[in-house]
Amino acid sequence: MAIPKIRVLIVDDSAVVRQTLRDVLSSDPEIEVIATAGDPFVAAERISEQVPDVITLDIEMPRMDGLTFLKKLMSQHPIPVVICSSLAEEGAQSTFKALEYGAVEIITKPRLGTKQFIEDSRIVLCEAVKAAAASKLRVLRPSHTVEPKLTADAILSQATHAMAETTEKVVVIGASTGGTEALKTLLETLPADTPGIIIVQHMPELFTRAFANRLDGLCNITVKEAESNDTVLRGRALIAPGNHHLLLKRSGARYYVEIKEGPLVCRHRPSVDVLFRSAARYAGRNVVGVILTGMGDDGARGMLEMKQAGAITIAQDEATCIVFGMPKEAIKLNGVDKVMPLQSIAGAILTCAR
Repeated sequence: MAIPKIRVLIVDDSAVVRQTLRDVLSSDPEIEVIATAGDPFVAAERISEQVPDVITLDIEMPRMDGLTFLKKLMSQHPIPVVICSSLAEEGAQSTFKALEYGAVEIITKPRLGTKQFIEDSRIVLCEAVKAAAASKLRVLRPSHTVEPKLTADAILSQATHAMAETTEKVVVIGASTGGTEALKTLLETLPADTPGIIIVQHMPELFTRAFANRLDGLCNITVKEAESNDTVLRGRALIAPGNHHLLLKRSGARYYVEIKEGPLVCRHRPSVDVLFRSAARYAGRNVVGVILTGMGDDGARGMLEMKQAGAITIAQDEATCIVFGMPKEAIKLNGVDKVMPLQSIAGAILTCAR
């Protein structure tokens, strides 16, 4: 018996974009575009005729903007939504607001470029739609408290200068679908002297800097988009820039990061596997590895390598994941030491970093 295709409704005010998205999505045998709409009012009519499995939605549209439509949709008739935006960095706040309202993915609109660029865009767009179709429509509610016994002051022993060369902990985190809100929940909970953190969140170019800035304003730790040669410092999180891989490196007692171009790995750039495998190679038992909500298997093999190198590895549990794909694959490979709900991971990181 044939597996039903994922039915998609495309909502965008540009006829050219609607046709481009239709062509790209229709090229995947698992996806069927059932309708397109030039604005939210037409979209509402299309939904009344046939309910899609996934909606791709532009933010800036006439008559009703995408954010207003999304808010109404999620309160009246929740459907997984992928934000497909051409907004530049300065407009990214609108996109993050969409994630808070319940959208599950952000992607940038496909545009003309090299053959490889177009193919990469096709993979990213189709993967986003599949991830949305598999997602649980649920808003993550952040916890703003940390038990006093779990603060780094209480748990982390003061390393001597000699010990610091070999025992300074590094936290590496990988996330995809649902990860923006999961990371917000996790990072908001951590105290200012948390061990240095390196993050890969599958997200388009230009949005990662705005995402980092947004988190920086909410968290006790400093959060920034990573640049090559940035030192991994206690109390700071570095987020991989969109469309670039992020690697952990080491020079003596100093951990630092390297930004690299290159092909998609596990259908992603940045790839969690690239970060995790570099962490296994350069930091070994000094690593605490965390894999959060996301579609696919990116990070699973890297997590196993970290565990084999002596790292402590943690996966978010199914109940709190928007998509239990990446954690599930890492667990299946036996790469995970601990499986726990999102709200418990901050405490576990601090405990493991003793």
